[in-house]
Amino acid sequence: MIAEPAVLDAMELTADPELEARFVDSAHRILADLVGGGAALGWTDPPSWDEVADLLGHVVSAVRAGDAALRAAYLDRRLAGLGYWLRYARPTHRPHADLEKLAVATAAHGRGVGRALTAALIADAREAGIEVLTLDARGDNTAALRLYRSLGFTEYGRLPGFVAVGEQRYDKVLCMLDLRGQGELRQQRLELLGPG
Repeated sequence: MIAEPAVLDAMELTADPELEARFVDSAHRILADLVGGGAALGWTDPPSWDEVADLLGHVVSAVRAGDAALRAAYLDRRLAGLGYWLRYARPTHRPHADLEKLAVATAAHGRGVGRALTAALIADAREAGIEVLTLDARGDNTAALRLYRSLGFTEYGRLPGFVAVGEQRYDKVLCMLDLRGQGELRQQRLELLGPG
């Protein structure tokens, strides 16, 4: 039987001194390995340790401010994947957030880590009152797009040939998950229509 990943939030992660001490090193290793293998994570070359440390420091600061969620998945106390969303900075977009990174170690592919991370991040978004959770994925990342669709995300746009990796061009696929209740949507539509 395959063990379920333990998915920790930022506070649980930082409460465990051993895991916290290894987190940046482990995250760097996963991200660098994936990008080195051609994964679509926003870098064309594997990120440096400092880039990953700065990024994770920024995300943890945003979590403390209530503007983000960070999740780390562990299998046998080894980091198997991580993901986060950040609330949009523009004042008119503050009710919404963007799932910016989701990365699963190659050795953990097919073990439910990506699904567990994404489901936890969706639950965090609901709890934080996020109305719409967005993400974008490279058009050739069919496994990720299939996962996102299975969790309720819908494609709302596509920018053909937008992502440049050397001479290669890929579509940028824009997806969203509307977390507002159907009653709220109906009420908003009625308010837009006005009386009568």
